[in-house]
Amino acid sequence: MRRIRYAVATSLDGYIAGPKDEADWIIMDPDIDFRALFEQFDTVLLGRRTFEAMIRGGRAELPGMKMFVFSRVLRPRDHPKVTIVAEKAEELLTALRAESGKDIWLFGGGLLFRSLADAGLVDTVEVGVIPVLLGGGIPLLPPPASQTNLKLTRHKVYKTGIVSLEYAVT
Repeated sequence: MRRIRYAVATSLDGYIAGPKDEADWIIMDPDIDFRALFEQFDTVLLGRRTFEAMIRGGRAELPGMKMFVFSRVLRPRDHPKVTIVAEKAEELLTALRAESGKDIWLFGGGLLFRSLADAGLVDTVEVGVIPVLLGGGIPLLPPPASQTNLKLTRHKVYKTGIVSLEYAVT
């Protein structure tokens, strides 16, 4: 069965984007093999705000990946290269997990993570903690959220001060 993995960068104070949705604080560490990371996935899950931020940044697609955008306001005809999911998310994700293929990347954002975690659909939480304090923004896990127990499976500290933490959801 394919896993749904929440892999995301977060500030030390727990934000995945700044107060104005900015991500310019994220350090691109040369020792992190992003190509190897991307090769682990063939499907990506995005919330509407994350998808809109990607469009603003000129990245409406991730080559080689099926994109599913969870939104009740976006119209599929306006975004023909992605699948807009407005309802029955649990059914869709259960079916996607049962298909053959690579793991599924829960890319963002926090609200989507919260809803999928509350539904028991997230298998791992993988955070790259960036050595910065933002003081506000979009939280890694917005309240209200249910308690989710995790087990540390891997960690690595990089020269830039980034700490990579990988947890299995127990």
